[in-house]
Amino acid sequence: MADGDHWVDDDNVALLTDQYQLTMLQAYWREEMFAPAVFSLFARRLPESRNYLLACGLDDALRFLENLRFTDDALSYLVGFDEFSDEFVGWLADFRFTGDVDAVPEGTPIFAEEPILEVEAPLPEGQLAETFLMNQVHLQTVLASKAARVVEAARGRPVVDFGLRRMHGADAGLRSARAYHVAGLAATSNVLAGRAYGVRVTGTMAHSYVQAHDEEMEAFRSFVDLYPDTILLVDTYDTLNGVRKVVELARELGDDFRVRGVRLDSGDLVELARGSRRILDEGGLEEVEIFASGGLDEYEVDRLLSAGAPIDGFGVGTGMGVSRDAPSLDLAYKLTSYAGRGRLKLSPGKKILPGRKQIFRIEEDGRAAGDVIDRADGGGGAGEHGRPLLRPVMRGGRRLPAGSEALEAARERARGEIDRLPPRLRGLEPAEPPYPVKVSRALREYQEDVRDEVEPAVSAG
Repeated sequence: MADGDHWVDDDNVALLTDQYQLTMLQAYWREEMFAPAVFSLFARRLPESRNYLLACGLDDALRFLENLRFTDDALSYLVGFDEFSDEFVGWLADFRFTGDVDAVPEGTPIFAEEPILEVEAPLPEGQLAETFLMNQVHLQTVLASKAARVVEAARGRPVVDFGLRRMHGADAGLRSARAYHVAGLAATSNVLAGRAYGVRVTGTMAHSYVQAHDEEMEAFRSFVDLYPDTILLVDTYDTLNGVRKVVELARELGDDFRVRGVRLDSGDLVELARGSRRILDEGGLEEVEIFASGGLDEYEVDRLLSAGAPIDGFGVGTGMGVSRDAPSLDLAYKLTSYAGRGRLKLSPGKKILPGRKQIFRIEEDGRAAGDVIDRADGGGGAGEHGRPLLRPVMRGGRRLPAGSEALEAARERARGEIDRLPPRLRGLEPAEPPYPVKVSRALREYQEDVRDEVEPAVSAG
């Protein structure tokens, strides 16, 4: 293993691909198949527990395409493969992405079969983009979609990301914080994410700090002396007794007491929150907030608030960090056109809408009422009534302004677009009826035309 290859970076990311991408590239190169191709990235269906997906990951996808190249070290490695000729590896030395990308902006709710992005480029370039684009869009869309549900369940209360320690690897831990910010989380415990994305970082103490001291009160005094505005973790031994010690500490410090809150991390959070609120209020600490954590997800957050638990904020970790109830999407990246002709698959359950496409969102009284997937030229007429969602974000391998927007713009968009969804889609239960997505007549007819071309060729072959 070469030094530096333990982590993915701009110098080695071209090799972060499936080998069959490279074997196909060599075949395309040998056959001189360099005509323009269109690839669509979309989810075939929604998970049962999702009423919509929140598009995310475009920024990393575009960065990859802008910087895609094979370094000398990467080429030297590929020379050692029996499958690859020296001539092909030499051709890779000048490989760059020169194509176009249209995409749904990050923070936009999307639905099954709708293109999250479409790539139009010479066939080998579009092909090599598949693995990394799927990887990043899949991860961040999964996590943004989960986080949006947690934010909705919290009913305006702040939610903090606590998931880094149990995330599936370092990249997921970093990208998750970005996706969570788009979805509306208030902060993250991830320090590197704060540096990388400018998101708010927060954190106070773990149980080990209290355990390391001989007495819980000693731990509280020492920590507050260093961090006066902190949140104290009170459930290391006896939760309500820990809250009483916070009240005692307030009496000791008088006007110098500035503790912002207490954190409950275990037990019956409904009853413990009620008991804590009573103790704090009776001790004159009405302004001290109650923060809850420990095995939470959107369902538990909703249950706590529905039960009337006086909780002011939530720290959510593993359940959100691995999207436990829907950890994967049936995401696909498929060739839909090559050399000016529509392409599709005839495999059962894996249909493809051929050619370049556009999504039109129909709105009534400020609410999203349904989507229409149409041909990119709008030949189906949906554009007369709907708002187009796919927009140009890259041309000739370089980002356009729409592909370079600030992270805060995606966050603001997500809040606004989610607010436009029908209330039944924002709930935690499966929406009845589901959000309607139709395929335009023009696109259906084009699909049939392409099928009529493909089926005889298959039979003849």
